Amino acid sequence: MKTKIPFKVDLKDKTVAITGAGGVICGEFARVLAACGAKVALLDINFDAAKAIADEIGDNAIAVRCNCLDKESIIAAKEAVEESFGKVNFLINGAGGNNPRATCDNETMAPDTADDIKTFFKLEESGIRFVFDLNITTAFLVTQVFAEDMVKTGGNIINVSSMNAFRPLTKIPAYSAAKAGISNLTQWLAVHFAPCNIRVNAIAPGFFVTNQNRALLFDEKGNPTARTAKILAATPMKKFGEISDLTGVLLWLADDAASGFVTGTVIPVDGGFSAYSGV
Repeated sequence: MKTKIPFKVDLKDKTVAITGAGGVICGEFARVLAACGAKVALLDINFDAAKAIADEIGDNAIAVRCNCLDKESIIAAKEAVEESFGKVNFLINGAGGNNPRATCDNETMAPDTADDIKTFFKLEESGIRFVFDLNITTAFLVTQVFAEDMVKTGGNIINVSSMNAFRPLTKIPAYSAAKAGISNLTQWLAVHFAPCNIRVNAIAPGFFVTNQNRALLFDEKGNPTARTAKILAATPMKKFGEISDLTGVLLWLADDAASGFVTGTVIPVDGGFSAYSGV
């Protein structure tokens, strides 16, 4: 995948920590921010994935192993970033995801649902807790660690929300609720940190093909699934987003000169999905 940069902004004064940076979306965020001059630290529990992207970027990027559910690991990651690049003044909370243990088989419940269907009532408590922790707890802990220095100097925080925060999807109740929490947390943090000149916003991607959801959207032969047909029917632009569709919003939010009065927003990048009633 070739990185597309819709426009250039000057980010030479930015030191960015990105969690979940070994993934498709946040890996591309790292490439784009680095291309605009930022020093970028790619944090991920999957160190090899983050390192492959950091090596591709070059000297102004490092990979740091980080378990975002372990505060001591986050603190150690922060120390590693500071040793290479100095204090972080830009944070992207990109760690997150869903889990099969928190996913139903059926879209809606019926009184005669077969016993072999994994319904809402059969979702595992451990899976539900894991999804909430992976999305919400990570954002809390990482922000606690990295924003502490920003209180004195100002900074920029971008969270990754989802269309699920606007319109919960069938089958994935825990993920939908967790992403709604991310949007709410974004607003709370924006108000809380406003006197410290810290802006907090979120990008809410619509439907993009990533490593996590590819098997839900296409079968083994690469054909679209029934779920894909429903998604595209509810997306006025009738297509999946490209990762490059997110980077224009990212760069706008990254540039203090362009978006310096923008905080507490959750910006959909969704081909019209959140605006469409279905009629």
